[in-house]
Amino acid sequence: MTEKVFLCAISNINSGTCSEDCKFCSQSVRYKADIARYKQKPVTDIIEEARAAKASGALGFCLVTAHKGLDERTLDFVCEVAEAVNAEVPGLRLIACNGTASVSQLETLKRSGIKAYNHNLETSREFYPQICTTHPWDERFETCENVNAVGLKLISGGIFGLGENQEDRISMLTSLQKLNPVSVPINFYHHNPALPLRPNPLSTDEALELITLTRQMLPNAERIMVAGGRELMFGERQHEIFAAGANSIVVGNYLTTEGRDRNADLEMLRDLGLAVADRVGE
Repeated sequence: MTEKVFLCAISNINSGTCSEDCKFCSQSVRYKADIARYKQKPVTDIIEEARAAKASGALGFCLVTAHKGLDERTLDFVCEVAEAVNAEVPGLRLIACNGTASVSQLETLKRSGIKAYNHNLETSREFYPQICTTHPWDERFETCENVNAVGLKLISGGIFGLGENQEDRISMLTSLQKLNPVSVPINFYHHNPALPLRPNPLSTDEALELITLTRQMLPNAERIMVAGGRELMFGERQHEIFAAGANSIVVGNYLTTEGRDRNADLEMLRDLGLAVADRVGE
Protein backbone atom coordinates (compact mmCIF):
# COMPACT_ATOMS: atom_id res chain seq x y z
CA MET A 1 0.00 0.00 0.00
CA THR A 2 1.17 3.52 -0.79
CA GLU A 3 2.25 5.72 2.12
CA LYS A 4 1.34 9.10 0.64
CA VAL A 5 -1.64 10.01 -1.51
CA PHE A 6 -1.66 12.76 -4.14
CA LEU A 7 -4.88 14.76 -4.14
CA CYS A 8 -6.26 16.53 -7.18
CA ALA A 9 -9.30 18.78 -7.62
CA ILE A 10 -11.31 19.67 -10.73
CA SER A 11 -12.83 22.95 -11.85
CA ASN A 12 -15.36 22.74 -14.66
CA ILE A 13 -14.64 26.20 -16.08
CA ASN A 14 -16.92 25.69 -19.12
CA SER A 15 -19.81 23.28 -18.86
CA GLY A 16 -22.25 21.43 -21.08
CA THR A 17 -21.39 23.07 -24.40
CA CYS A 18 -19.82 20.19 -26.33
CA SER A 19 -21.24 19.22 -29.74
CA GLU A 20 -19.56 15.80 -29.89
CA ASP A 21 -21.56 12.57 -29.52
CA CYS A 22 -19.56 10.73 -26.82
CA LYS A 23 -22.23 8.42 -25.44
CA PHE A 24 -20.78 8.44 -21.91
CA CYS A 25 -20.67 12.22 -21.48
CA SER A 26 -23.46 14.35 -20.04
CA GLN A 27 -21.70 17.51 -21.26
CA SER A 28 -22.76 16.82 -24.84
CA VAL A 29 -25.55 19.14 -25.98
CA ARG A 30 -27.00 16.27 -28.01
CA TYR A 31 -28.40 14.40 -25.02
CA LYS A 32 -29.93 17.32 -23.09
CA ALA A 33 -28.83 15.99 -19.72
CA ASP A 34 -30.05 17.99 -16.74
CA ILE A 35 -26.75 19.68 -15.82
CA ALA A 36 -25.49 23.21 -15.34
CA ARG A 37 -24.43 24.76 -18.66
CA TYR A 38 -22.30 27.87 -19.01
CA LYS A 39 -19.67 29.16 -21.41
CA GLN A 40 -17.23 30.66 -18.92
CA LYS A 41 -17.22 30.35 -15.15
CA PRO A 42 -16.27 33.65 -13.46
CA VAL A 43 -12.54 33.78 -12.78
CA THR A 44 -13.20 34.87 -9.20
CA ASP A 45 -15.21 31.68 -8.62
CA ILE A 46 -12.41 29.54 -10.06
CA ILE A 47 -9.89 31.23 -7.76
CA GLU A 48 -12.10 30.46 -4.75
CA GLU A 49 -12.31 26.82 -5.85
CA ALA A 50 -8.52 26.74 -6.13
CA ARG A 51 -8.18 28.12 -2.60
CA ALA A 52 -10.57 25.48 -1.25
CA ALA A 53 -8.69 22.75 -3.09
CA LYS A 54 -5.35 23.85 -1.69
CA ALA A 55 -6.81 24.14 1.82
CA SER A 56 -7.94 20.51 1.62
CA GLY A 57 -4.47 19.34 0.64
CA ALA A 58 -4.83 19.11 -3.12
CA LEU A 59 -1.66 19.69 -5.13
CA GLY A 60 -3.23 19.32 -8.57
CA PHE A 61 -5.91 21.68 -9.86
CA CYS A 62 -7.42 20.83 -13.23
CA LEU A 63 -9.10 23.39 -15.52
CA VAL A 64 -11.64 21.52 -17.65
CA THR A 65 -13.57 22.77 -20.69
CA ALA A 66 -16.38 20.98 -22.54
CA HIS A 67 -15.34 21.08 -26.18
CA LYS A 68 -13.83 18.63 -28.63
CA GLY A 69 -10.65 20.66 -28.53
CA LEU A 70 -9.08 24.05 -28.09
CA ASP A 71 -10.14 27.01 -30.22
CA GLU A 72 -8.73 30.52 -29.94
CA ARG A 73 -11.36 31.79 -27.52
CA THR A 74 -11.06 28.80 -25.21
CA LEU A 75 -7.28 28.91 -25.30
CA ASP A 76 -7.29 32.58 -24.31
CA PHE A 77 -9.70 31.90 -21.44
CA VAL A 78 -7.71 28.96 -20.06
CA CYS A 79 -4.53 31.04 -20.18
CA GLU A 80 -6.29 33.91 -18.40
CA VAL A 81 -7.51 31.57 -15.68
CA ALA A 82 -4.12 29.90 -15.29
CA GLU A 83 -2.34 33.20 -14.85
CA ALA A 84 -4.94 34.39 -12.32
CA VAL A 85 -4.85 31.20 -10.25
CA ASN A 86 -1.05 31.10 -10.22
CA ALA A 87 -0.99 34.69 -9.01
CA GLU A 88 -3.65 34.29 -6.32
CA VAL A 89 -3.11 30.69 -5.18
CA PRO A 90 0.57 29.81 -5.66
CA GLY A 91 1.79 26.29 -5.05
CA LEU A 92 -0.74 24.31 -7.07
CA ARG A 93 0.21 22.24 -10.10
CA LEU A 94 -2.14 23.58 -12.77
CA ILE A 95 -3.49 20.99 -15.17
CA ALA A 96 -5.41 21.77 -18.35
CA CYS A 97 -8.00 19.38 -19.77
CA ASN A 98 -9.34 20.96 -22.94
CA GLY A 99 -9.67 18.20 -25.51
CA THR A 100 -7.57 17.77 -28.62
CA ALA A 101 -4.71 20.24 -28.87
CA SER A 102 -1.90 21.07 -31.27
CA VAL A 103 1.74 21.54 -30.38
CA SER A 104 1.46 25.32 -30.72
CA GLN A 105 -1.64 25.47 -28.49
CA LEU A 106 0.05 23.37 -25.84
CA GLU A 107 3.12 25.57 -25.97
CA THR A 108 0.87 28.58 -25.34
CA LEU A 109 -0.67 26.86 -22.32
CA LYS A 110 2.79 26.04 -21.01
CA ARG A 111 3.83 29.69 -21.24
CA SER A 112 0.74 30.68 -19.23
CA GLY A 113 1.80 28.51 -16.30
CA ILE A 114 0.09 25.20 -17.08
CA LYS A 115 2.30 22.32 -15.91
CA ALA A 116 0.40 19.25 -17.09
CA TYR A 117 -2.25 18.30 -19.65
CA ASN A 118 -4.96 15.69 -19.14
CA HIS A 119 -6.34 13.94 -22.21
CA ASN A 120 -7.75 10.47 -21.70
CA LEU A 121 -7.77 7.77 -24.32
CA GLU A 122 -11.10 6.69 -22.73
CA THR A 123 -11.00 3.13 -24.06
CA SER A 124 -9.30 0.96 -26.67
CA ARG A 125 -8.82 2.05 -30.27
CA GLU A 126 -10.94 -0.93 -31.32
CA PHE A 127 -13.92 -0.15 -29.07
CA TYR A 128 -13.89 3.64 -29.41
CA PRO A 129 -16.24 3.80 -32.45
CA GLN A 130 -18.92 2.20 -30.26
CA ILE A 131 -18.93 5.20 -27.90
CA CYS A 132 -18.02 8.12 -30.19
CA THR A 133 -18.43 8.71 -33.93
CA THR A 134 -17.69 12.45 -34.28
CA HIS A 135 -13.93 12.21 -33.87
CA PRO A 136 -11.47 9.31 -34.05
CA TRP A 137 -9.47 7.73 -31.23
CA ASP A 138 -6.28 8.48 -33.18
CA GLU A 139 -6.79 12.20 -32.56
CA ARG A 140 -6.78 11.53 -28.84
CA PHE A 141 -3.55 9.57 -29.06
CA GLU A 142 -1.95 12.30 -31.19
CA THR A 143 -2.81 14.97 -28.64
CA CYS A 144 -1.09 12.91 -25.96
CA GLU A 145 1.98 12.66 -28.16
CA ASN A 146 1.86 16.45 -28.60
CA VAL A 147 1.81 16.89 -24.82
CA ASN A 148 4.97 14.85 -24.50
CA ALA A 149 6.58 16.75 -27.37
CA VAL A 150 6.22 20.16 -25.69
CA GLY A 151 7.44 18.97 -22.30
CA LEU A 152 4.20 19.20 -20.34
CA LYS A 153 3.46 16.37 -17.92
CA LEU A 154 1.03 13.96 -19.54
CA ILE A 155 -2.01 12.74 -17.62
CA SER A 156 -3.96 10.10 -19.52
CA GLY A 157 -6.22 7.21 -18.63
CA GLY A 158 -9.72 6.05 -19.41
CA ILE A 159 -13.14 4.83 -18.33
CA PHE A 160 -14.10 1.31 -17.34
CA GLY A 161 -17.65 0.01 -17.56
CA LEU A 162 -18.63 1.38 -20.98
CA GLY A 163 -19.45 -2.04 -22.37
CA GLU A 164 -15.87 -2.88 -23.32
CA ASN A 165 -14.40 -6.33 -22.74
CA GLN A 166 -11.18 -7.30 -21.00
CA GLU A 167 -9.27 -7.30 -24.29
CA ASP A 168 -10.29 -3.66 -24.79
CA ARG A 169 -9.05 -2.76 -21.32
CA ILE A 170 -5.70 -4.39 -21.93
CA SER A 171 -5.48 -2.71 -25.35
CA MET A 172 -6.05 0.73 -23.80
CA LEU A 173 -3.43 0.12 -21.12
CA THR A 174 -0.99 -1.10 -23.78
CA SER A 175 -1.53 2.15 -25.70
CA LEU A 176 -0.90 4.10 -22.51
CA GLN A 177 2.38 2.26 -22.07
CA LYS A 178 3.55 3.82 -25.34
CA LEU A 179 2.70 7.31 -24.04
CA ASN A 180 4.29 6.91 -20.59
CA PRO A 181 1.94 9.26 -18.69
CA VAL A 182 3.04 10.59 -15.31
CA SER A 183 -0.49 10.03 -13.96
CA VAL A 184 -3.20 7.59 -15.05
CA PRO A 185 -6.78 8.57 -14.12
CA ILE A 186 -9.11 5.59 -13.81
CA ASN A 187 -12.78 6.48 -14.15
CA PHE A 188 -15.77 4.21 -13.65
CA TYR A 189 -18.80 4.99 -15.76
CA HIS A 190 -21.46 6.94 -13.86
CA HIS A 191 -24.68 6.68 -15.84
CA ASN A 192 -26.93 9.65 -16.47
CA PRO A 193 -30.46 8.67 -17.61
CA ALA A 194 -30.26 11.10 -20.53
CA LEU A 195 -27.32 9.25 -22.08
CA PRO A 196 -27.77 6.60 -24.78
CA LEU A 197 -25.09 4.36 -23.30
CA ARG A 198 -26.71 1.71 -21.16
CA PRO A 199 -25.10 0.91 -17.79
CA ASN A 200 -22.76 -2.06 -17.77
CA PRO A 201 -21.89 -2.20 -14.08
CA LEU A 202 -18.73 -3.80 -12.82
CA SER A 203 -18.60 -5.48 -9.45
CA THR A 204 -16.47 -3.84 -6.79
CA ASP A 205 -14.07 -6.77 -6.90
CA GLU A 206 -13.72 -6.42 -10.68
CA ALA A 207 -13.05 -2.70 -10.31
CA LEU A 208 -10.34 -3.32 -7.71
CA GLU A 209 -8.76 -5.89 -10.03
CA LEU A 210 -8.68 -3.26 -12.81
CA ILE A 211 -6.81 -0.84 -10.54
CA THR A 212 -4.27 -3.58 -9.84
CA LEU A 213 -3.99 -4.39 -13.55
CA THR A 214 -3.39 -0.72 -14.35
CA ARG A 215 -0.61 -0.54 -11.76
CA GLN A 216 0.96 -3.75 -13.07
CA MET A 217 0.89 -2.63 -16.70
CA LEU A 218 2.03 0.95 -15.97
CA PRO A 219 4.67 0.52 -13.26
CA ASN A 220 6.50 3.70 -14.32
CA ALA A 221 3.52 5.97 -13.74
CA GLU A 222 4.03 8.14 -10.68
CA ARG A 223 0.34 8.05 -9.90
CA ILE A 224 -2.61 5.74 -10.48
CA MET A 225 -5.56 8.00 -9.76
CA VAL A 226 -9.09 6.83 -9.03
CA ALA A 227 -11.26 9.63 -10.34
CA GLY A 228 -14.86 9.76 -11.60
CA GLY A 229 -17.27 7.17 -10.25
CA ARG A 230 -15.23 6.35 -7.14
CA GLU A 231 -18.02 6.91 -4.64
CA LEU A 232 -20.62 5.06 -6.71
CA MET A 233 -18.34 2.16 -7.62
CA PHE A 234 -16.76 1.45 -4.25
CA GLY A 235 -19.17 2.79 -1.64
CA GLU A 236 -18.03 1.70 1.81
CA ARG A 237 -15.04 -0.09 0.27
CA GLN A 238 -13.30 3.03 -1.04
CA HIS A 239 -10.38 2.43 1.31
CA GLU A 240 -9.51 -0.74 -0.62
CA ILE A 241 -8.40 1.17 -3.71
CA PHE A 242 -5.04 1.96 -2.12
CA ALA A 243 -4.18 -1.65 -1.36
CA ALA A 244 -5.15 -2.40 -4.97
CA GLY A 245 -2.51 0.01 -6.29
CA ALA A 246 -3.97 3.52 -6.38
CA ASN A 247 -2.00 6.39 -4.84
CA SER A 248 -4.07 9.36 -5.97
CA ILE A 249 -7.71 10.46 -5.84
CA VAL A 250 -9.86 13.36 -6.98
CA VAL A 251 -11.31 15.28 -4.05
CA GLY A 252 -14.40 17.46 -4.15
CA ASN A 253 -16.91 17.54 -6.99
CA TYR A 254 -16.51 16.15 -10.49
CA LEU A 255 -17.55 17.75 -13.75
CA THR A 256 -21.32 17.37 -13.54
CA THR A 257 -21.77 15.21 -10.42
CA GLU A 258 -21.04 15.81 -6.77
CA GLY A 259 -18.22 13.99 -5.05
CA ARG A 260 -17.84 13.00 -1.44
CA ASP A 261 -17.20 15.65 1.19
CA ARG A 262 -13.48 16.45 1.23
CA ASN A 263 -13.32 15.98 4.99
CA ALA A 264 -14.63 12.43 4.66
CA ASP A 265 -11.80 11.63 2.25
CA LEU A 266 -9.21 13.19 4.56
CA GLU A 267 -10.62 11.24 7.50
CA MET A 268 -10.42 8.02 5.48
CA LEU A 269 -6.75 8.63 4.72
CA ARG A 270 -5.98 9.37 8.38
CA ASP A 271 -7.74 6.17 9.46
CA LEU A 272 -5.65 4.20 6.98
CA GLY A 273 -2.43 5.81 8.23
CA LEU A 274 -1.88 7.43 4.84
CA ALA A 275 -0.39 10.90 4.59
CA VAL A 276 -1.39 13.45 1.99
CA ALA A 277 1.47 14.21 -0.40
CA ASP A 278 2.72 17.73 0.21
CA ARG A 279 4.87 18.17 -2.86
CA VAL A 280 4.39 17.25 -6.49
CA GLY A 281 7.21 14.71 -6.58
CA GLU A 282 5.46 12.51 -4.05
